[in-house]
Amino acid sequence: MLKSKGRILEASLLTALSLSLCVGTWASSKHSELSSQLVRLHVIAVSDDEYEQAIKLGVRDSVLAYLTPMLENVSDITDAKSIIGGHLTGIAEAAGKAAEGREVTVKLGRESYPTRHYDTFSLPAGEYDSLRIVLGEGKGHNWWCVVFPPLCTVSTGADEIKSVMNKEDYSIITEEEGYVLKFRTLELWGKINDFLKSA
Repeated sequence: MLKSKGRILEASLLTALSLSLCVGTWASSKHSELSSQLVRLHVIAVSDDEYEQAIKLGVRDSVLAYLTPMLENVSDITDAKSIIGGHLTGIAEAAGKAAEGREVTVKLGRESYPTRHYDTFSLPAGEYDSLRIVLGEGKGHNWWCVVFPPLCTVSTGADEIKSVMNKEDYSIITEEEGYVLKFRTLELWGKINDFLKSA
């Protein structure tokens, strides 16, 4: 009797482990696929002072005005990263024009992001290629968006997002019916990865 219960428990644990591994593999692969299509924009203010937060938004607008025309007709992520990476000095200058004398640090690299909800789509937590702009000591609240494909403008709607993503990824980030669980799985996977990296 005890042997029988032990075997049932063992089988249950093995099934749970197998399922976890399958879900983890899917989530890891799907997150890599999703993040490989995007370059995020991260602007960090000097502080949470109201004026510093306004400066941050001015810097965001100046950088987007500089970069968006260059990326408008680009459809390949490698080309987009090459353009952004080749214009870091110009991006810093555009940011500096709106920074009103504050020190500006610009870097293109990988960065961990929390889950972020926008008007027409959401992105799960995890690592993304990121254009990071820090003002001064960078101790204030930050601003996140997607610089490539150019999804930062308020007017960006479902059609623009759909045109740059495959059907499944689009469904996941817009949380269409039936895909909410997949989004939550990606979100949880991103959080677990971030926790393991910081441990």
